[in-house]
Amino acid sequence: MESDVSSAENDGLDRAPGFDDSVGIGAYRIDLHPSTGGDLYLDLSTLPFQISLGALVPIRTRNLLPACKNIGTTHITNGCYRLHPVEWNIGESAGFLAGFCILNKTEPHAVAENPSDFQRLLRSQGIPLQWPELRAL
Repeated sequence: MESDVSSAENDGLDRAPGFDDSVGIGAYRIDLHPSTGGDLYLDLSTLPFQISLGALVPIRTRNLLPACKNIGTTHITNGCYRLHPVEWNIGESAGFLAGFCILNKTEPHAVAENPSDFQRLLRSQGIPLQWPELRAL
């Protein structure tokens, strides 16, 4: 949600509120063109954010993972999740999740319920799951 990543909604913070199920990080302003309000362009300051594993695991569909721009997010926040570095992190984490599920004979929904072993794998592969201290973009 916009309130999760907006610097205006999280005054005084140096990063967006975190997710316990983080599978990566991203940082980009929300930019949409055009907006649903008829404006030709929307540009909002955001805080560096985490990518939630929950955004990669569909609620109703089994054994389907996103690859880049098709995570569970809102139209507004997609403005900051859609950039290449974030997409690449999503794709990389989704690929690791698929492999993790195969090797462990499990499904993404089960991993999402207890992500700690999967997060340990991501960290071991050099994928940062949280930001150091930063400032709004």
